[in-house]
Amino acid sequence: MTGSIRAPRRTAGSPSSARTAAPAVRLVGAPPADDVSMFTRLRLEPAYKAVSSEIERSILSGKLKPGMPLPTEQSLAERFGVHRSTVREAIRQVEQEGLVQRREGRRLFVTLPGLYDLAPRAARLLLLQQTTFQELWQVAITLEPLAARLAAEHAEAADLEELAHNTALTADLQAHGADSVEHNARLVDLDVEFHALVGRASHNRALMLAREPISLLYNPTLLQIHLHLPQSKARNLAAHRAILDALQRRDADAAAEWTRKHMVDFQKGFEMTGLDMRTPIAKAR
Repeated sequence: MTGSIRAPRRTAGSPSSARTAAPAVRLVGAPPADDVSMFTRLRLEPAYKAVSSEIERSILSGKLKPGMPLPTEQSLAERFGVHRSTVREAIRQVEQEGLVQRREGRRLFVTLPGLYDLAPRAARLLLLQQTTFQELWQVAITLEPLAARLAAEHAEAADLEELAHNTALTADLQAHGADSVEHNARLVDLDVEFHALVGRASHNRALMLAREPISLLYNPTLLQIHLHLPQSKARNLAAHRAILDALQRRDADAAAEWTRKHMVDFQKGFEMTGLDMRTPIAKAR
């Protein structure tokens, strides 16, 4: 008998049939293999920003203390594994923040910015954001009385002497000065200085920094108020004298209340001059 050997026919229930016919199994709710929606996009920052952030952290943490020289560009480049041009750009960023200064030629030393060194930057931001006088006044009506209250509690003898000197200069200028623009501009400078001195007398650094850009509210709009409403100068002086008296008596409630009245009076003068409180501060210059 001749012929080939034939394999037995597989039945539907045989194991081999089950292996070949079984469908692919996928867990319910599991994403497909190529679904990347569970990942978030990486936010890669430029190398110089990463380097500047690391230098800032070292300064703020105290590893690099004020007065210490900053490592050279070459050593920083080797430490971070970047080009010197990257380090140079990073240092420029840190220098703009006021955390390092160049001394002794081109050598950089760690420094901490003064409390009022940061205010111009905040002021520029207010200008760019088209901040209105109304917005500034809403902040001032809270911060200025608070500053006066804290000053009544924490002012030192030197603080009170400076405030008394400022008030005396204002009184003398009003008594003997002319009504020229220069004369009124000097009165505005003294007014801005008075409120800054009250803020410093609070000895609260957070408040001092927060209220510093508020000087935009007084200058130059107060000049326009003085020129259009001559009586505003006497009212300003009377308010300053009352605030000073309250500070000297350590009467926190009186100091805060007189400052609040002073701010309300300023708003009234602003409106009587014909200025619009909704005007962006840059447009009133």
